[in-house]
Amino acid sequence: MAEPAISSFDVLVIGGGAAGVAAAAELASAGLSVALAEQRPTLGGAYHRQPVGGSARQLRGQRQWLRLLRGLAGAGVEQRLGHVFIGLESDGIAMLDDRAARRIRSIKARALVIAVGAIERVLPRPGWQLDGVMTSGGLQMLLKETGGVPPGDLLIAGSGPLNVAVAADLIRLGRPPVAVIENGNPFARPGAALRLAAHPGLVAEAARHLARLASARVPWLRGSALAAIERRDGRLRATVRMPGGGSRMFAADIVALHDGIRPNAFGLPAETQAQPIVVRAGDCREALGIRAAVADGRHAARQVAAMLAGTVRDGSADRKIGRQRRAQAILHELFRPVDGYGLAALPDDTILCRCEGRTVGDLRLMLAETDAPGLREIKLNGRFGMGLCQGRFCADAVRDMVAAARPAVDGGASGPLSRDRWPLRPASIAALAADDELQEGK
Repeated sequence: MAEPAISSFDVLVIGGGAAGVAAAAELASAGLSVALAEQRPTLGGAYHRQPVGGSARQLRGQRQWLRLLRGLAGAGVEQRLGHVFIGLESDGIAMLDDRAARRIRSIKARALVIAVGAIERVLPRPGWQLDGVMTSGGLQMLLKETGGVPPGDLLIAGSGPLNVAVAADLIRLGRPPVAVIENGNPFARPGAALRLAAHPGLVAEAARHLARLASARVPWLRGSALAAIERRDGRLRATVRMPGGGSRMFAADIVALHDGIRPNAFGLPAETQAQPIVVRAGDCREALGIRAAVADGRHAARQVAAMLAGTVRDGSADRKIGRQRRAQAILHELFRPVDGYGLAALPDDTILCRCEGRTVGDLRLMLAETDAPGLREIKLNGRFGMGLCQGRFCADAVRDMVAAARPAVDGGASGPLSRDRWPLRPASIAALAADDELQEGK
């Protein structure tokens, strides 16, 4: 077999959302050769997700996205769509899984800008693994891709401004949710609300969303918590714990959950200034939302260009990024959960790791052993974080439960449940075993 063909670029940008596109255009304008890899067949990321077949209407952000695309047009950036980044080999070769061709592509780059966005946090609840339960972000992606709403009644629950935005999107599409269950109570924190006035764009956006909820008479139950979900008579029945005691039951066909976001940093190569230089940009570096993503992508690009040129650049972040950091801190305070319901109150039969079907009780049994298991042992022997998502949904909860039960167990910032690894994402054996690019025409 011939030696694998390796494409060479000055910079490889991973992720075709706002931060990645902004970074790629900025790098190309500096005279660098740039490849932009995106796992989906179109650019856009989560916020600017493009409709399937181009038939659905855009819900938000179209003008900003068109401005980003104009900056990319004619820049000479090689776009590799449908290419999934699966890791950086020890010799500095970036590996991409070309899903259409079912082959692994190799890229030698002097620098990598990783801009793979954020990931939703979803707290475990009894019944969260049932069919018909999804994330609010997943529901929003479905709305953006298809322009339609799945059949049946929808209930939105958890905490954070995304839930209100998704509810507003559903109303615009003619399908209001039966209710929005909010664990926080922004109206009970007037100090934070006053500080938000320094960010008029966020205030205006929130006002539009809340006005839609009010006009559609969608209940926004603040200070409430979705305690459990069960399937009864072919529908999902959600038990909601209300402020001051008592509960309400809601029937729905789809329940969308969301408890905040965090950087999608699971298993990514560490940042380094040694070639290949690796930097992160956008929400995978710090989850600050779409307003900061473009500025952070350009900031990362300027850092990389300076390092490749052997010059020193001021490492301080753009003022826009600092401003959005302050805005996100205010939102975090506004939507901070007021309900005391936590992991300690979960029943033993609550699924904790959905991929492997491991329960809260399984973890409690391991933690009750005489010799305290470390997180690595919990992963390897208990199978927590060993499934397809590699801990993206269960790692935080597992680590929190371990820390509460055994404070001496070292979990680190992300813990062994999600340490760096290769391949980063699942890749087919056929792709790994396929002949290299030089063999395609033979």
